[in-house]
Amino acid sequence: MLSKEQRVIHHLSQYVTEHKKAFIEKVLAVRTRHITLVLENIYQSQNASATLRTCECLGLQDVHIIEDTSNYGTNKKVLKGANKWLDLHRHKMKGFNNTEICFRNLRQSGYKILVTDPSPDGISVNEVAIDQKIAIVMGNELQGTSKYAIEHADQKIVVPMFGFTESFNISVCAALCLNTFLTKLRLSEINWQLTEPEKEMLRLQWFRKIVRRSDLIEQEFLRSIA
Repeated sequence: MLSKEQRVIHHLSQYVTEHKKAFIEKVLAVRTRHITLVLENIYQSQNASATLRTCECLGLQDVHIIEDTSNYGTNKKVLKGANKWLDLHRHKMKGFNNTEICFRNLRQSGYKILVTDPSPDGISVNEVAIDQKIAIVMGNELQGTSKYAIEHADQKIVVPMFGFTESFNISVCAALCLNTFLTKLRLSEINWQLTEPEKEMLRLQWFRKIVRRSDLIEQEFLRSIA
């Protein structure tokens, strides 16, 4: 017997073109939660937006946003709607160390925490093993990652640079790290794909966003089967 969610998915699918449904399945097949990105106190909306767009394009599903000293904001022209397809986890409790809370939640979910830092004791992203789930932490545009993040991460990592300039833009750094790890991951035998229940939840979530007035259509359908 189909669950309520499965029945809603089937009903909403009637309002989605075959081309779009096929595209959704193609995206779901390569989506992953094996790797996630953590943005700590990013304050420039353009950088946050470009980074989220990079994450979505490369196939991540989850992004964590820590807001201890800066509020998260986006630039719609840069974002291009990428946030619609991501699960954004915002950590912004007043009076708490939200980096600590985020790290605790990530570890409970089995993530190894890697913090980007240019110090010489960090290892190259090219040397990072991807057999365990990975959370990549990136700090803000001026101070970088916080002292707490550096002291409590499992490993410091660095993106190799060969020029005079001190650092990459955050979205570029994210793209380089993610592309390195995801390329390794997709060539490996690790089970990095979403589970079937996860795919089903996202399918429903995305159908609701695609179908115009999906909330009213869903309410009417649920009343009809009650």
